[in-house]
Amino acid sequence: MQAVTAEQIEQVKAFLLKLQDDICQTLELSDGKGSFQEDNWDRTEGGGGRTRVLTQGAVIEQGGVNFSHVFGTQMPASATAARPELAGRNFQAMGVSLVIHPHNPYIPTSHANVRFFVAEKEGAEPIWWFGGGFDLTPFFPFKEDVVHWHTVAKELSEPFGSDVYPKYKKWCDDYFYLKHRNETRGVGGLFFDDLNAPDFATSFAYMQAVGKGYLDAYIPIIERRKNNEYGSMERNFQLYRRGRYVEFNLVYDRGTLFGLQTGGRTESILMSMPPLARWEYNYQPAADSAQGKLTPFLTAQDWLASTNT
Repeated sequence: MQAVTAEQIEQVKAFLLKLQDDICQTLELSDGKGSFQEDNWDRTEGGGGRTRVLTQGAVIEQGGVNFSHVFGTQMPASATAARPELAGRNFQAMGVSLVIHPHNPYIPTSHANVRFFVAEKEGAEPIWWFGGGFDLTPFFPFKEDVVHWHTVAKELSEPFGSDVYPKYKKWCDDYFYLKHRNETRGVGGLFFDDLNAPDFATSFAYMQAVGKGYLDAYIPIIERRKNNEYGSMERNFQLYRRGRYVEFNLVYDRGTLFGLQTGGRTESILMSMPPLARWEYNYQPAADSAQGKLTPFLTAQDWLASTNT
């Protein structure tokens, strides 16, 4: 594998910083009231980040859009468990990660992340790769919203090959799966990692397409649902389902583990948590209830099957 240059690393960083700006500005416009507050932080071991959080907006109850660029002399266990060849390497990792928790239960929670890793060791072949994706977690789902979300994912992937969307869609379904609940976290989207082929330019271009595609996928859903009326039933169910989000992030999410194991800023890492959530013992909604209608959406499926021509 050809080593990446310092210029290429700066290109990725510049894109990520602008992506954070663009996403925050667009979400503020859609919210109409809230604004992101910024915290800049430094990491003792090397690097730092720019955390932006919006709370109690008109639409967004809490949302965070983080940029980080960190360095280290030892890859953490969360990175080397699946790739033992990374052990003992210096590394740098940069990315933008975001989670949006809206007030309105008819607007799904959304998550997106794009990232770039470089792992180096003197006398060894350089290793670098891109990763990322986006996924959607509805509470009271609408099929048209899910189809739109996946249509954006498919269309941004098509220039990179007809096999890209099906492959990364399945990876997303498999990754965002709560084994202990036997259900997906939501309706999926895209998830990719270890992307370094066929070359840097193509891999970087796909990461950029995913990062930019998030707004195309999410903003129309916000606009379509933000004026839906709701009451205590919908709110209580939203808080209950947010509990599943917490369970996934604390039990399974590799990004959370990576951040904590590398000594990242805890407040920034855990900004993905919802501001409020609840658990209820052995809750089983009736299949024909408004809450029960979510259940069929929590099984991986081809959301675009009926729209394929």
